[in-house]
Amino acid sequence: MADVTTIVAVKRDRAGKGSARAARREGLVPAVIYGGKKKPEMITVERRELVRLMNRGGFMSHQYEIDVDGKKTRVLPRDLQVHPVTDTPIHVDFLRLTKGGTVAVEVPVHVVDQDDCPGLTRGGVLNMVRDTVELEVPSMNIPEMIEVSVKGMDVNDQIRISQAKLPEGCAPTITDRDFVVATISAPSAMKSAEGEEAEGEEAEDEGGEE
Repeated sequence: MADVTTIVAVKRDRAGKGSARAARREGLVPAVIYGGKKKPEMITVERRELVRLMNRGGFMSHQYEIDVDGKKTRVLPRDLQVHPVTDTPIHVDFLRLTKGGTVAVEVPVHVVDQDDCPGLTRGGVLNMVRDTVELEVPSMNIPEMIEVSVKGMDVNDQIRISQAKLPEGCAPTITDRDFVVATISAPSAMKSAEGEEAEGEEAEDEGGEE
């Protein structure tokens, strides 16, 4: 599990567009914490801090602690609205995380053992079909990534979700098939050689028919 970052927030007493616009003028981003069988809590967070966290990557799949006057709440970002022109954040929804619960999260896929992959050492190309996989995970123990090994894989092989190392308590939300996560494609030179070989065989067949 990744380290949990704390975000300092301030309680927002009023809702509505006017209050939200006033907060944005002050360099703040309106947000709400919801879920966990509790009432929604309106807050504001520093825009600069939010942008910094977004620029680290994986913002929507990381959990955070929101600190409001010393009271900390474990959360997961569920909706992020950005300005259509500047891409700066203008509103965030945070989901409360509770012990014993689960949550669906997009988790990044990390490929390992590439040096032990014959297909790649022969010049094959790793093609990521899914950079992330949605998993049902324990809400208080969200994995930072899942590992998929390509050890022993050759050109044209497929890596499926069943081959991934999933942390305990985690399972794909897609349950009706063993879907493909990545493939090892043939390099362009190999494809060209195979194509030329096939054309040559066709020409020989045509010549033999005469």
